[in-house]
Amino acid sequence: MPSLRVSNNIRIDQLRERAAEARKRLTECGLCPRQCGVDRTAGEQGFCGTGELAVVASYGPHFGEEPPLVGRRGSGTIFFCGCNLGCIFCQNYDISHLRRGDEVSSEELAAIMLALQKRGCHNINFVTPTHVVAQILDALVMAYENGLEVPLVYNCGGYESVETLELLDGVIAIYMPDIKYSDTAASKSLSRAGDYWDVCRNAIKEMHRQVGDLHTDDTGIATSGLLVRHLVLPEGLAGTREVMRFLAEEVSVDAYVNIMDQYRPCFRANEDSRINRPITAKEYMDALSEAREFELHRGF
Repeated sequence: MPSLRVSNNIRIDQLRERAAEARKRLTECGLCPRQCGVDRTAGEQGFCGTGELAVVASYGPHFGEEPPLVGRRGSGTIFFCGCNLGCIFCQNYDISHLRRGDEVSSEELAAIMLALQKRGCHNINFVTPTHVVAQILDALVMAYENGLEVPLVYNCGGYESVETLELLDGVIAIYMPDIKYSDTAASKSLSRAGDYWDVCRNAIKEMHRQVGDLHTDDTGIATSGLLVRHLVLPEGLAGTREVMRFLAEEVSVDAYVNIMDQYRPCFRANEDSRINRPITAKEYMDALSEAREFELHRGF
């Protein structure tokens, strides 16, 4: 009897091997670029504040995501607590920084995925998954063995290890990363990640290598591909023009880009006068113009 296939590119036995490799990396954690080196299987915690078990804040059909993910039945989001970035303006700070949620076993996480599929969600959307890739892969083995079929979305902050992303090749159908900054000084002061731009560019290229441009079915629902989010910040701190140049010239002029206008001061944003206000209409329109300057034409 042929081995169960997770996708056209990977079988369940290969997924099981990937899960084992990811779990091995937890013993001296290097799943993300911070390379904390702690033994999470022993309960130690690094920058992300997460030990051996994933922590889930909430899950359910979500209708506030991009239209290609939401459709009529919603995107099946699972919000993980903790984060490998330290954004002082985080709009989900109660989840990412304060880590308000419940620990879940691999069996429980698999059951959540299957429940979301049963409710009719178009996909399973892992929100802030970077630091729990090992736990997700573990759960996916069980979920696929019990009938999981919908596409998987990797909804992340863009601060990713290429070596970890390689474990997801053939598993993740849709990558939805942020590109937060092209400005190194901004990423250092606002997210405690001075190497963000270099790391993010390599990660985006790897994601695009795996899944290509965004593809949708006849109803407009995403089936595979890369969907990039870029939040416009006050005072040009996100470095939008260079982000758009990178996407057009080094990734694809057909890249799907959501240029977001919803920045508002949250969490500790009042500690930095540059970001202690919403963006202006002109700042947002300038960002759109910069995308069009490089002939990007999908999303916005």
